[in-house]
Amino acid sequence: MAQIGYTDTPFIQGSTYRVHDAARPQPRVVTPGTFSTQTRPGLPPSDAVVLFDGASLDGWLSCKDGGPAGWKVGGGCMQVVPGTGSIRTRAEFGSCQLHVEFAEPKVVKGESQGRGNSGVFLMRRYEVQVLDCYQNPTYSDGTTGAIYGQFPPLVNACRQPGEWSCYDIVWEAPVFDGDRLAKPAFLTVMLNGLILHNRQELLGPTQHRALAKYEPHPARDALELQDHGDLVRFRNIWYRPLTAYDQA
Repeated sequence: MAQIGYTDTPFIQGSTYRVHDAARPQPRVVTPGTFSTQTRPGLPPSDAVVLFDGASLDGWLSCKDGGPAGWKVGGGCMQVVPGTGSIRTRAEFGSCQLHVEFAEPKVVKGESQGRGNSGVFLMRRYEVQVLDCYQNPTYSDGTTGAIYGQFPPLVNACRQPGEWSCYDIVWEAPVFDGDRLAKPAFLTVMLNGLILHNRQELLGPTQHRALAKYEPHPARDALELQDHGDLVRFRNIWYRPLTAYDQA
């Protein structure tokens, strides 16, 4: 049998394990998912927590009153019903890998912030902007993929209205020590395979026409999708909790 690792190598700085340590835990085995197409969503990885499977909003609530979510479901996706209000997941979670697919209305109406507006709110506080910015300029920190009101995306990676787009997000939630911010939040965001933010440190929760500022909040909260009055569709929403190295 081939040798697996060593017991006589130096210890890695800051670690209890040696270089090539034979006793270091093996990574968890996860079956990868599949890629989505314009006609069919992909399969999530085997350890994903599915938040929307295309069939039901049972896992979602209205942000207005905590009752059933008022958006409509059909054709494997959910669609904003203007005026019913934003919706949130029953599930609450912190740091994660998040996957969200969205499609802007095929019939184009409005301009700037009035065209295909919605938002993905991590922990109901930190927004990654959803907007139709295909040949539709707006203020830079409100563009599709912006960390709203703070950082514009590195590129505009929008597809044409009506086509499905895909956010892949790595979210590192802030950490509070009582009333003190011990560690700020960080976001890595990819849109349609292109990097928009590379572990960008956030200034605080999202604000409109105001500066962001941290205030203590729980370590876990829901994912929220915004009703901004436009017929934006969503599908294939799932997350994976982030774990540290050497954890099963």
